[in-house]
Amino acid sequence: MLRALDEAAVGRWSRAVVDRLSASRGRLDELNVFPVPDGDTGTNLLLTAEAGHAALEAALQAAQDDGGRRSESPWAVLARGAVLGARGNSGAILAQLLRGLADSLADHPEVDGEVLAAALTGAARTAYAAVADPEEGTFLTVARSGAEAAAAAVAAGQRTLAEVVEAAAEGALTALQATTGQLAALRDAGVVDAGGAGWCVVLDALLATVTGVEPVRAPLVGRPSRPHRGPAHVPGPPAPGPGSEVQFLLADSDEPAVSRLQTRLAELGDCLVVVGVDTPDGREWNVHVHVSDVGAAIEAGIEAGRPHRISVTPLAPVRPPAAPGVRAVVALACSAGLADLFAGEGVSVVTAAVDDVDEEAVLAAVLGTGAEQVVLLPNHPDVTALTARAAERAREEGRDVVVVPTRSPVQGLAALAVTDPARRFGDDVVALAEAAAATRWAEVTVAEQEALTSAGRCHPGDVLGSAEGDVVVIGADPATVARDLLDRLLSAGGEMATLVVGEDPALGDTVCAHLAAVHPTVEVVRYAGGAGAVPLLVGVE
Repeated sequence: MLRALDEAAVGRWSRAVVDRLSASRGRLDELNVFPVPDGDTGTNLLLTAEAGHAALEAALQAAQDDGGRRSESPWAVLARGAVLGARGNSGAILAQLLRGLADSLADHPEVDGEVLAAALTGAARTAYAAVADPEEGTFLTVARSGAEAAAAAVAAGQRTLAEVVEAAAEGALTALQATTGQLAALRDAGVVDAGGAGWCVVLDALLATVTGVEPVRAPLVGRPSRPHRGPAHVPGPPAPGPGSEVQFLLADSDEPAVSRLQTRLAELGDCLVVVGVDTPDGREWNVHVHVSDVGAAIEAGIEAGRPHRISVTPLAPVRPPAAPGVRAVVALACSAGLADLFAGEGVSVVTAAVDDVDEEAVLAAVLGTGAEQVVLLPNHPDVTALTARAAERAREEGRDVVVVPTRSPVQGLAALAVTDPARRFGDDVVALAEAAAATRWAEVTVAEQEALTSAGRCHPGDVLGSAEGDVVVIGADPATVARDLLDRLLSAGGEMATLVVGEDPALGDTVCAHLAAVHPTVEVVRYAGGAGAVPLLVGVE
């Protein structure tokens, strides 16, 4: 039982938060119906928590390398990492809560119950201030209620750290259970608020860290089925409200400019959250908003300072999934990050390097869906013939299987964006094939051997920019090659660019900044390809 939170306890809590959000991610995503039913709250909370914890671990390693001397509070480091890595509306609010805690606790080597209760109250207050149009029955309500319960415990004489944390966790949980009746969207879906549920997970992780005992909670219950989420435009009537989520970091600005930016973005859209944090290079802000006019939002950011790490994600309408056992999609992925991306769209995934794809594994995946009708997405030209053979064998087993010849994962994502279980299977296959064919694809890779290409001779280590399978750019710097490649692709037009970034997120930041500056009318969707993925995949529609 801890009597106070010291630096080591902050690190253990941060690790516990990541672990518990990882375990709860799927259920939190299923709960997500407000403010937009896009099924990503759990994912965004986890990514934000991971960013904060990564910053904390990096600071700890740097301190060890410097003889154990740490120059900054772990609360401040954790908050800064979370703010700079915050994803989505819920992630931005979580980051602001952590920043609010840091504002109160950074000067306290040890945090007791009374100090923590006051800090929770301050954090909830700053979170409300960060949201342009706060509503009750949301993440904010749960955070405030937990803080109020902690303060009430202190006022009642329950001042130990364990008593305060337990009161906060129980108060947040009580408020969470009441959210179903506070918002129409939650009431109609019969669920609690997803962001609030995530904050309860965070507080339970703190309770377990302080007491050493895992709190016993009823499992989170989501909607009966996961909604389809497409990464690109979906035909049919548009979803109500703004059409895209825009998020970026803002540097080289100041409070008056940010205030003007908030006013402008509030006019353009909703779900506006702006969180600021001090960094070694000056103050930065994480800006999140849902808008219809993406270009205007980015231009407002440029007027306020230097926006970077820009991401634009269309907010696709929710469509009902196919009935179990009727229809399924199987996609091939060459990296774990791509596998997670496709799995997040509700499809079965075969994960293997292109040279290691096994026909038996593809056949097993098709049969393993239990579906009568299956679409196969090879996502690489070198495995199209193999998937066709697996499809033929599945047809001999009585399954209706069709290969949509996607030549890149970005074509596979474009195809998934238009699938509609309400259509006849044949019509749906045609729509998928047309969407894939309409997506021009390109990639940035590194040459492994000397070869003669369409752009000249390359040598091992050269960076190659390929469009539709042909090398069109050879260079030494991935960022330079990527910018040249995108300019060539977009010279023929395009409304949307889908980026799948490999292991170097800085390359993605550079590309997004280039697109915002040179091609501001192009909407951008960015995904993480993860380990094993090529440095950059590009799709243009």
